[in-house]
Amino acid sequence: MGLLTIGAFAKASRLSPKALRLYDELGLLTPARVDPATGYRLYDPEQLEQARLVAWLRRLGVPLARIRQIRTMDPPEAAREVRAFWARFEADIAARRDLAAFLIDHLSRKDAEMTLTANPLEIHYAALTDTGLVRETNQDTAYAGSRLLAVADGFGGGGEQASAAAIDAVKRLETNGITTGNLLNALEDAVRQAQQAVHGVAAVDPVPEEVGTTLTAMLWTGTQLALVHIGDTRAYLLRDGQLLQITHDHTAVQTMLDEGRLTKEEAASHPQRALLAKALTGATEVTPDVRLHDARPGDRYLLCSDGLFEVVPVETLREVLAADFAPEQAARELVDQANRRGGPDNVSCVVAHVDEAR
Repeated sequence: MGLLTIGAFAKASRLSPKALRLYDELGLLTPARVDPATGYRLYDPEQLEQARLVAWLRRLGVPLARIRQIRTMDPPEAAREVRAFWARFEADIAARRDLAAFLIDHLSRKDAEMTLTANPLEIHYAALTDTGLVRETNQDTAYAGSRLLAVADGFGGGGEQASAAAIDAVKRLETNGITTGNLLNALEDAVRQAQQAVHGVAAVDPVPEEVGTTLTAMLWTGTQLALVHIGDTRAYLLRDGQLLQITHDHTAVQTMLDEGRLTKEEAASHPQRALLAKALTGATEVTPDVRLHDARPGDRYLLCSDGLFEVVPVETLREVLAADFAPEQAARELVDQANRRGGPDNVSCVVAHVDEAR
């Protein structure tokens, strides 16, 4: 079979002539020959498989620049790249799904009277932070108050000041007049103020781009806990005997795990598992994960830094939270559990119990 005209090739590849001309200009799909007299593009039938691959990738929504990379790869490598793209796409959709759920719940509860329940709830809480047995300084900050629970894990030369500044910024949520109608805006404003506070700390450090902090905070509304999360500090919920991680780690390793580039076993021992993909720093602004949790009597929440969950098994966390401990006792036991295992990092936790109001 001879060369195909652009019209015939477009029909066979299911790409429009306009798309083929664009892909030629971008170097994605160069014609086999261009007639010097007429300028007509001619294509080899053997290019059909490559053209169809480009068409399929475009239907998936793969950016043109990424398609250019994929088309140069061998099939196994290209398959891994497509898998990684789709995993990231699904993760983005999941994040939007959480935000959509938050907005739906938020908008449906704008009337404060709708949040009243027959059995009002209250929380009991405690916060504890410890330097651990190896580090010389403590760059964690933990806070628990009547409305706000928060943990931040600083890093870099000014990490201690960065985590404290972030927590101080979000503490304003406790005293500001927040209703269900302005909850989302209040959370966004608090994170923006925390970002600015961290930027101020980083600006006076010799290496400002390496200074920052994670932040995981929950705001108590009386019947719900609104969660904001950036980085790899975590929030867990113990409900009906099951311990659920309700935050998603913003780390490079977690991203590779999400994209199928690593197995769980490989991720657990990866040398860069603490490398953050998102944090509050002196550089660019970040968008936090935002979720809303309906509280139930008996719920127990744990916010903690990686100095706890990296060394204490999940089952032990569950057992401590499920035990008949007051929040202060549970927090102390969790910190002790980390230190019994060598205390290699600063360890911080906030424990909160939800009960019916007395």
